[in-house]
Formats: sequence, structure tokens, C-alpha cells
Amino acid sequence: MTTGNLSIRIPLDSDESLWNSLVSHPLQSWAWGEFRKSMGITVVRLLVLENEKPTDAWQVSFHRVPKLPYTIGYFPKGPTPDDFMIEELGKIGRKNNAIFIQIEPNVLSDFKFQIENFKLLLPSHHPLFTKYTFILDITKSEEELLKSFHPKTRYNIRLAEKRGVKIAEDNSDSAFEEFVRLSKETTERQGFYAHNKTYQQTLWKIFSKNHHARLFTATYEGKTLAAWIMFVFHDTLYYPYGASSRDHRDVMAPNLMLWDIIKWGKQNGITSIDLWGALGPPPAGGSNEKDPWYGFHRFKEGYNPKLIEFIGSYDLVFQPLLYSLYKLTDTIRWKVLNFNK
Repeated sequence: MTTGNLSIRIPLDSDESLWNSLVSHPLQSWAWGEFRKSMGITVVRLLVLENEKPTDAWQVSFHRVPKLPYTIGYFPKGPTPDDFMIEELGKIGRKNNAIFIQIEPNVLSDFKFQIENFKLLLPSHHPLFTKYTFILDITKSEEELLKSFHPKTRYNIRLAEKRGVKIAEDNSDSAFEEFVRLSKETTERQGFYAHNKTYQQTLWKIFSKNHHARLFTATYEGKTLAAWIMFVFHDTLYYPYGASSRDHRDVMAPNLMLWDIIKWGKQNGITSIDLWGALGPPPAGGSNEKDPWYGFHRFKEGYNPKLIEFIGSYDLVFQPLLYSLYKLTDTIRWKVLNFNK
């Protein structure tokens, strides 16, 4: 399919390396698409060519609406929307009977994106990714990094070391089972919603196969206190999944975990760590302390990362009446879930 000097084609399996070289985030990686397909989700991949040379890659998943013949598309962490993208997404959206496609570009807010230029694009009803994240530059020396941390964070790292907490990269089956166990414990304790064991097993099987994911554990007196899965993509580490025990919280295992992962990254050519989400800056005269994610935000903040803002989340709507019904039912659903916590 061609528009001017731009065209698209469906990639072949042999295009995996090319694909990964063109995308900028693990959720656009070839492995992520394989994972979603393994979970029974329709995945559409499109290679964008300019004068027949591959210049970009788009990966969109389509999720069935229960008991209805419609889908909802999701396009996370792709490039900036433009007329060509919107046109092509419209074609695949309608082909997959989508009510809308949610687009969450991996584009910083200093890019002046004009949503009004696209008549079918609306601010998302329910963004899935936070608009903010923390990025930690680890190209500095270990001494410089430690000095930049919050004094309490440095204290907790030294305390964990003194108490004998051990951090290790451990990609074994037994370590993964510990992650699953701790993940269940963490979500029950915090009251958050989490993926089930099948989701975790499938993701780990696909991502660990090509070393796109690594598992780190923190142990104390022979017991695993924390387990984190880190994505490795290009020169960046990502922290999407962390789990911890309620036991021995006084030994500050997570603080040492992140510090040792920073050192692991430096040794393996990593230049930055994306801490996978953050709260935005506090409103004038106030704070985010009442937000349920404030504890995670404060923990990450102790490592002196840079707060990054993206351009936001948008819904490319094809069926306005069904979209209005979806917004209503989704709002009611989340109110019920939060009420039943």
C-alpha cells in the first residue's frame, strides 16, 4: 500500500532484527508482539517504508470486547501520530471492527503535538500508561551516582549491605516461581490489580529466551525478599514488574536491589534506566501523598532520576456511539472495582 513516497508492508519473521532496530520501546518490540499473540490477542504489525526503505514500525494489538463482535485497539509507545499513520490505523481499525484505537506515543511533551489537527483523535478516556516516568542516567561514575541520591536512600543501601542482603541476577525456574509467589503477595497486600500466573509465565518464557528480560532477586538469611523482572532493550533497562515480601522490611532490600541493578547495567553497556512510571509534579502548595502510588514514586525519587513527561494518551475513534457507551460502562466498572477493594 503506497501514499506518495510512503508505503507499508507486512513484515516477515526474518524481519525481527530490523523491526527491533526501528522501534524505541519494549512494548513495540517483536517479542512483545509474540507474547500478545501467545495470549490469544490479534496483533497487527506494519513496516513503514519511505522510497522503499524501512523507516518505522508500528505494532497494534486488538482486544475483543466480551460478548460483542467488536474490538479495542492498543498502540503503545509508538512514534508521533501524523496524517499517514492516522489513515493507515483507520484502515486496520475498521478491518478489525474496532470501536477505537488507543494511541500512547513514546514522544516527550516538549514536542508540540496538535490534537486538533486530527478530527477522529480525542484525549483518552482511560489512559493505560502514566503520562510521566522517571529516567535514571547511569553513565556517571558509581561515586557520582551515590552522591546524587537522597541521603535516606544512601543510608538504606548501606544498611542493606551491612545486614547481609544479597542481590543476584537469577533467571532460573525456581527464581521465577519466587517472583510469582511474591507478586501475588504484593498485590494482595497493596490492593492493586495484577496479571495472573499464565500471563507472567508466557511473558517470561518469550522475553527471557532472547535475553530481553532479566530476573533479579534479593535474599536475606536464605529467604527471597524481593524479585524484579527488568526488560533490556537497546541501551536501556526498564522496570515493569517488581514484587516484595512483607517480611524483614527493615533490612531495606529493594534499595540495594535497584543500586545493584544500576551497577549491573553499567557493566553491561546500559546507559539509562526507565523506572516505568511516576506521578506528575505536585500541584502548587500541595503534594501527591494521598495517591496510592505515592510510596513507589517516593522510592524511585530517592535515586535522583529525571522526571519525564510524554505528550499523553489519545483515542482514535471509529464508532462514536459505541465509544460513548464504552466510556459509560468503563467508568461504572472501575467505580465498582474500587468500591469492592
